[in-house]
Amino acid sequence: MPGVHDENAVTDPPAGAGPCASPHWRDEVCRRAAEVPEITAFPGVDALLRAFHALAAEHPDLVRPSRIGTSRLGEPLECFTVGDAAHAPAGPPGPQHLVVGGVHPNEPIGACTSLHLARLLCEDDDLRARLGATWHVVPCVDPDGARLNEGWFDGPFDRGTYARHFYRPAPREQVEWSFPFSYKGAYFDQTIPETFGLMRLIDAVRPRLLVSLHNGEMGGVYYYLSRTLPGLVEALHAVPAELGLPLERGEAEDPLAQVWADAVYGMADMRAHYDHLEALGLDAVAAVGGTSSADHAAQYGTLSVVAELPYWSHPAAADTSGSGRRYADVLTAKAEGLRADGALLESLLARAEPMLDAASPYVRASRAFVPMLGHVAEHEAARAGLPAADREASVAEVFSAEDLVRCFRLRYGGMLVRALAGPVAAGTAPAALRRLHAEAAEVYERWQDEAAQLEGTRLLPIAQLVGVQLGSTLAAAFALVDEAGLAPGGGGPA
Repeated sequence: MPGVHDENAVTDPPAGAGPCASPHWRDEVCRRAAEVPEITAFPGVDALLRAFHALAAEHPDLVRPSRIGTSRLGEPLECFTVGDAAHAPAGPPGPQHLVVGGVHPNEPIGACTSLHLARLLCEDDDLRARLGATWHVVPCVDPDGARLNEGWFDGPFDRGTYARHFYRPAPREQVEWSFPFSYKGAYFDQTIPETFGLMRLIDAVRPRLLVSLHNGEMGGVYYYLSRTLPGLVEALHAVPAELGLPLERGEAEDPLAQVWADAVYGMADMRAHYDHLEALGLDAVAAVGGTSSADHAAQYGTLSVVAELPYWSHPAAADTSGSGRRYADVLTAKAEGLRADGALLESLLARAEPMLDAASPYVRASRAFVPMLGHVAEHEAARAGLPAADREASVAEVFSAEDLVRCFRLRYGGMLVRALAGPVAAGTAPAALRRLHAEAAEVYERWQDEAAQLEGTRLLPIAQLVGVQLGSTLAAAFALVDEAGLAPGGGGPA
């Protein structure tokens, strides 16, 4: 979870990142973000796609469904093209914008955002004309993974329920991080079908704007941009402020991310990540896999935007006052916590391995993520020895460092318990596996109890979180209109 670090400092922010007059569309973006109606649950895959097909039936002249691929389990991957030129026989002219939900299946805020955005574009002719673009909306690009999270989509929305039903694919099976990549000793070409479908769509429409709909878990709002435009950063700050949501001010999710403004970062760069690990003496080849949709789209000059949103907030996550602790000591404690939890989970997994079904997505994910705790611990311990770590940590940095340990043990401990529970529930588990499941469940219950004792946690309304994603998407689209100098309703280069 990001915060401003000495090692992140940028001496020359990109154009548009600094202070400027408020853009003329800022108030409208904030208003539309605040108008998102109450949302009480996240839609499952079937309900989400039914809603999109209903929208297409209601607005046949504005919405065109299409298929961009097939998931590994045979699920059609659907895209809904929205705009006045959606059915143009020669293909939609003018700028193309691409919005993708479900890129990480434990992040369903984007499902609600994509549907609200598509409805808004269909129902507001004036807005659609002023933005002057054709929109391609992929509601859920990983339906197989999303279905494995649906156990918590209806709530209750506490951290325990979320973690018990959590699923996240192994990194090399994630849509967002399995685009082809080659750099120095790293080479990745094991593109999964879902990523291949999205990659072909990006190559076909060459989007001017790509919005990848993500969210985090605990803390505040933050953003990633491939570049900035005049007024965009100011609007990205204004939207959460309008909705009463805090910006994230804690420990950086990506310690290499360029800091362009408070809680606004440059997109992750896998080449820089490789170089960083290599400089620390760590195994960069083993740690680096594929690259992102933003990296792939960069060849088309695409503006890529990610709004990262938490389900829960905590006062400490926004407290930038001094903690009285050295940052190096905070990183060391973080490394020790991750190392201890990782060792415990690795022991459980190693003993269970001979009895597990390799085809289980929970097993594949556990094999990837359980050792990752130890790798992250190595990285944090190495960072603790850098000169930049010899400073005082803020309260927010201490909180987010400690919460990452909680987050990882709840996430990946929960998935390991699910991996062990499958054969037990099916009645096919040997006695030794049943005992291991009971042991893992006991440890996990203790971790959940410890996390539940964290006081001050606040559940954030889904509508407000959707509002931030909607607002950031509209802000980027309006900023691109300004950049192109388009007249209202005008077209422009693709």
